[in-house]
Amino acid sequence: MVSMGNESAHSGKGAADAGVAGGDILIVDDHEQNIELLEAYLDELGGSVRSARDGLEALRLIEAKKPRLILLDVMMPKMSGFQLCRKLKGDAATRDIRVIMITALGEESDKARAADCGADDFLTKPVAKPDLLDRVRLMLARG
Repeated sequence: MVSMGNESAHSGKGAADAGVAGGDILIVDDHEQNIELLEAYLDELGGSVRSARDGLEALRLIEAKKPRLILLDVMMPKMSGFQLCRKLKGDAATRDIRVIMITALGEESDKARAADCGADDFLTKPVAKPDLLDRVRLMLARG
């Protein structure tokens, strides 16, 4: 678990980030470099960031402590992001967790499949930091 510090002075968002500070975010990706990059991007938001390397590990972490937001890769071993999202959105205890799917898959059919699984948003890799932070702020502000 990576605990994030307070909002950076250079973030420029001030009050807008006050509503997302303390947000617990779970990154689910089987590539360590992707996790490290997303953690670095999220650093200025404050709160805590946890990570899982596959869908099964994510389920264990979610059971231990439900996050407010999940950044979810699609292509993973053991359980795909589509499978995990469908499972979470089909369970009354977890369906309110916001899910942003982040993947190299960029076809419209992939976006439609993500929506069918219940994903709240979809970003295509490589993800630009401003786009990611805007989407995360929006999701966390929605509660």
